[in-house]
Amino acid sequence: MSAIIKKWGFPVAIFVILLFFPQLFGILHTNIFLSFAIMAMYAVSLNLLLGYTGLLSFGHAMFFGMGAYATTLILSYYEGFPILLSILGGALAAMLLALITAPLLVRVSGTAFAMLTMAFGQLMYVICLKFREVTGGEDGIGGFTIPEFLGFDMTDSVNFYYFAIVVLCLCVFIMWFFTQTALGSIMIGIRDNASRVDYLGFQVAQTKGIVFLISGGFAGVAGSIYALFQNMVSPDGTLGIFTSFNPIVMGVVGGVGSFFGPIVGAGILTVLEETVADFTDRIDLINGIFLVIIILYAPTGIVGLWQKLSLALFKKKEVAK
Repeated sequence: MSAIIKKWGFPVAIFVILLFFPQLFGILHTNIFLSFAIMAMYAVSLNLLLGYTGLLSFGHAMFFGMGAYATTLILSYYEGFPILLSILGGALAAMLLALITAPLLVRVSGTAFAMLTMAFGQLMYVICLKFREVTGGEDGIGGFTIPEFLGFDMTDSVNFYYFAIVVLCLCVFIMWFFTQTALGSIMIGIRDNASRVDYLGFQVAQTKGIVFLISGGFAGVAGSIYALFQNMVSPDGTLGIFTSFNPIVMGVVGGVGSFFGPIVGAGILTVLEETVADFTDRIDLINGIFLVIIILYAPTGIVGLWQKLSLALFKKKEVAK
């Protein structure tokens, strides 16, 4: 019995909390939690590149923004378009962008990869500003009609919460499953020693391209849900440089060496911001100080620190026996 509780207790507890969250904490905290969930999934999508493949992207917002704009434009021009298909459209648009940029990016790594992704990200930002007729310029696009899903009104906060949480959790599970496959092992090999992986006969550039495509697609889904949640999209909100930096910070805080590290990081930063907001408006300063502390004293992130402490405690118990 204790083994069953140990194995399934935590997942069941998470499921119950997610199921009854609106009833337990109210609409305000439900919206805050949903905002965290969107950014957490976005951070996990980046972690496929950074944590598993060793590729630091400073322009991941181009996929987040592409997904957001694609879904917004679909629903703006085709009223009543199925909501799931609009999200799929956002994912496909982001993957198309990844497919276009991948041939230039997969052949480089390190600083070159980071700088090129930032350049592409800023190019997308400028394009959205300039093509006002389509994107709305700096004002963005808002007020589009959000269609029903299976008869449920998606403008209702609680209904949308359940819809979005199911989609987000499903995407996170798919990404986790992806890391458990043989390709996931090759990704880790590329991160640790790309030359050795190439020597063993695996196609490093093609593997990077596949990961880039998948990572971009899931970032696009996060952007699509963000656009539906906010009922608007703008360049600063979805394509700005800070939108690219946020998931990196979440990964560093939680631990890029762990799949669930970015989720932990997103949760900690969300709680920190909501707490600090009651006392000061200098949230960015507090976040910066907190990030410096993490880098200095917990370079492997909160998850990495927890694993080290758990291992040390286990060894101490073994010695005591």
